[in-house]
Amino acid sequence: MKTKFNIDAKAHNPKLGFKIHFLVFLLATPIIFLIWYLTDTTYPWPLWSTSAWAVGVLFHYLGVFVFRKNKI
Repeated sequence: MKTKFNIDAKAHNPKLGFKIHFLVFLLATPIIFLIWYLTDTTYPWPLWSTSAWAVGVLFHYLGVFVFRKNKI
């Protein structure tokens, strides 16, 4: 059985991709902090993952909305 993926170049929406990335970030961050709170609060390890992910979201935003290529 073959699976055929028909991906049109115009169907790719970078703004939607950023919105999904940002929504997952906003939903996952409280869960990460909840896990930290319920397990061991001696070292604030969620700050590392949250700040690194926030930098990734920031660069995603810059790539989509600030430094986007103008397509003709």
